[in-house]
Amino acid sequence: MSKKQDSELGDDFSYIIRIADSDVDGLKTLAVALTSVRGIGIRTASTICGISGLSPKKLAGHLSSQEQETLRSVIESYAENTPNWMLNRQRDIETGDDYHLFGMDVKLTTGDDIGRLRATKAYRGVRHASGNKVRGQRGRSNGRSGLTLGVQRSK
Repeated sequence: MSKKQDSELGDDFSYIIRIADSDVDGLKTLAVALTSVRGIGIRTASTICGISGLSPKKLAGHLSSQEQETLRSVIESYAENTPNWMLNRQRDIETGDDYHLFGMDVKLTTGDDIGRLRATKAYRGVRHASGNKVRGQRGRSNGRSGLTLGVQRSK
């Protein structure tokens, strides 16, 4: 950034904020910046802003340390403050509880679920293991990867 823009941002501006074990860009608005955390989409981010009382249009770098702590506590208690249909882990297989996972928990839980499907030799697990489409999409003509397949011209 140029010096003019740095001076416009102010002395207490943070370019990177650490929230939910993820780096959040301080140059983006709060609602958009929160979507860089795994498990938070734009709807979840706007709900978090509403619960915390922070403006979603405010730049994330202008948050004070107290506002950052408020945001962290709202993210931690998100599952208790929202309806079940807005959670990303409803009726967990192991516990039966409703959760909302953030950060690396999303990746680890997804990996565990796929590993469980592979271990039971379920159809979805076999498709995941072989790298094919899982949810019934067409696999013959679309979504190909790897070697190029084409029509050979007759000689």
